[in-house]
Amino acid sequence: MTGHGNGRRAGQGPGTGLIPLPRRAAGIPPHGVFVLDQYTAVSATPGTEGVAHWLRTTIGAATGLPLPGGGDADEGEHHDHIVLRISPEAAHELGPEGYRLRVEGDGTVIEGGSAAGVFWGAQTFRQMLGPEAFRRAPVTGRREWTVPMAAVEDAPRFRWRGVLLDVARHFLPKDGVLRYLDLLAAHKLNVLHLHLTDDQGWRIEILRHPRLTEAGGWRARTKLGHRASPLWDERPHGGYYTQDDIREIVAYAAERHITVVPEIDVPGHSQAAIAAYPWLGNTDVVDTAALGVWDTWGISPNVLAPSERTLAFYEDVLTEVLELFPSPFVHIGGDECPAGQWRASPAAQERVRELGLAGPGELHGWFVRHFDRWLAERGRRLIGWDEILDGGAAERGLTEGAAVSSWRGYAGGIAAARAGHDVVMCPEQQVYLDHRQAAGTDEPVPIGYVRTLEDVYRFDAVPPGLGEAGAARVLGAQANLWSEVTENQQRLDYQAFPRLAAFAETVWSHLPAPAERDYPAFERRMTAHYARLDALGVDYRPPGGPRPWQRRPGVLGRPIEGAPPIV
Repeated sequence: MTGHGNGRRAGQGPGTGLIPLPRRAAGIPPHGVFVLDQYTAVSATPGTEGVAHWLRTTIGAATGLPLPGGGDADEGEHHDHIVLRISPEAAHELGPEGYRLRVEGDGTVIEGGSAAGVFWGAQTFRQMLGPEAFRRAPVTGRREWTVPMAAVEDAPRFRWRGVLLDVARHFLPKDGVLRYLDLLAAHKLNVLHLHLTDDQGWRIEILRHPRLTEAGGWRARTKLGHRASPLWDERPHGGYYTQDDIREIVAYAAERHITVVPEIDVPGHSQAAIAAYPWLGNTDVVDTAALGVWDTWGISPNVLAPSERTLAFYEDVLTEVLELFPSPFVHIGGDECPAGQWRASPAAQERVRELGLAGPGELHGWFVRHFDRWLAERGRRLIGWDEILDGGAAERGLTEGAAVSSWRGYAGGIAAARAGHDVVMCPEQQVYLDHRQAAGTDEPVPIGYVRTLEDVYRFDAVPPGLGEAGAARVLGAQANLWSEVTENQQRLDYQAFPRLAAFAETVWSHLPAPAERDYPAFERRMTAHYARLDALGVDYRPPGGPRPWQRRPGVLGRPIEGAPPIV
C-alpha cells in the first residue's frame, strides 16, 4: 500500500465541530487526509487493548471495516495503522487523561497519559470521522473513510466530570443506563452518579434484605407532573437492578473509563426502605406498617429511626454496595431530612440524651458522622449533599476525606472547600437539567429555573472569589437529571441534550471566564454535533423549540421563575 491522501484536501479544519473543544488543534500541511479502508489496522501497545476493542466494536461497526490488529507498534511500523500508545511524556505534560492525536496521510497515532487518555483521544478521532461514525451499522455504502490530517493536544480541566441519573423516582432499565454510559463517554464525561434509593423506590438488590426490592422497589401509582398537579398515573411503577446487573453496569462503565458512584440515601428520603421494613421508621409516632412506597414528589416526613439497629441494617446494605462498586466515593445523600418525627418521638429524644446532643436536629449529623467513619475504615470516602455540613465542618466532625456535592447554589461548596473538604459543584440554579430550557408553555412539564443552552455554557465550577487554595478543592462538577418529570428515555434525552454537550465542554475544556466565552462559535460547532446526536438516536430538544411529540400539554409543571425545584 502507498501512503493515503497527501494530495487530497479535507473538507473542514480539524477543530471544526469538535465537542468538547480541545486545548489545541491544527492542520498538518499539506492538509490532506488519512484514509481508513479494509487495509487499515489497529496497533495496540500494552495497556491500550481495551481501547482497540472499543474502536473495533464502535468505529468498526459503523464503517463496516475490520480494523484488524497490526504488528508491533513499538517497532515504528505505523504505515496505514491507527497506533494506540500510553506515553510517560504525555502523562507528565498532560496528566493521565490527556492525549495527543496525530493524523497523517499514512497513519494515525493516539497517545495518552494512561489508557483513559488514549480512550478520550479515540473519541476525538471518532468525531473527526463524521456523524456516520456514530451509527451502529454502515449506512453509506462507502468502502473508505477519511480523516483530515491534524495534530490535536488535549487534557481535561477537571477530574470529576459527572452526570447524576435519578433511577429511584422513575426506574431506568439497565439497557438505558448502558446507553447513557455511551453518551457520557462520547462527551468525555467520566462519572456516573446513580441515585439508587429514595422515598419513591429502592433500585438495587440487597441479598441480606430482599424486601428492599420486593416491597420497596415498586409503588402503586405515580403523580403526573409537579406535586401540585391533580393528575395521577394509576399504573404501578417499579423495577430494580440485580447484583449481576450492577456488575455489568460497572464493568461497562470501566471499559469506557467512567466511574459509577452509588448513592444510598440516609437518613431522609427513606420511605421506600421503611415501607419494606417498617421498624426502620419512627414507630412510636407513626404507623409505619401502613406506609407504602411514596407516590408523589417533595420531601417525605418519614425518616429513619436513630437506632443502633438502623445503623446495622445500613451497614449491611453498604457492605454489599462496596462489593459491587469499586468507586473510591460512596454517596450517602444526607439532604432534606426533616426532624419533625424525631422531635415527636420519645425514643429519638432518649437517643439525643444518650448521645449528648443539643437536640433532635443533631441526629442528622450523627447519622452522617457514623457512615463517614465507617466508610473511611474500609478505605472509601463519603460524599453527600451540602446539608452534611450544616452547622459547620468542625461541629459535624467529618473525616478529612469526606466530600460535598454542592447543590443549593455555590455556598455549600465554598464553605466545604474553605473547611478543607473536596467539592463537586452541581448548583441547582445552573446544572439541574430536569429544569425547563425556555420560558413559555411549550416546554414539557416546565419546572424550576429557566436554563438555556447558553446559560449552561456559561456555567463555571469554580465561583469567583474562592481563592487558589479553595479552587484546588473543587474536584469538578456534575449535571443532575432528576426524574420526577422525566419518566422515560425520551424525556430524559430531551432534558439532557443539547445542554449536556455544553456542560461537558465547561468541565473538560480550558475556557475563558463565563462572560468571555464565545457562545456563537459553540453554536456553530453544535451544528455538526446535532448530526452526531441524530446518528446516536438522541431525542434532543431542537434549537427552535420542542417538536410536537416532545410537548406534554395538560401535564402541569411550575412555570414560575425562581420557584423552588423538586429534588
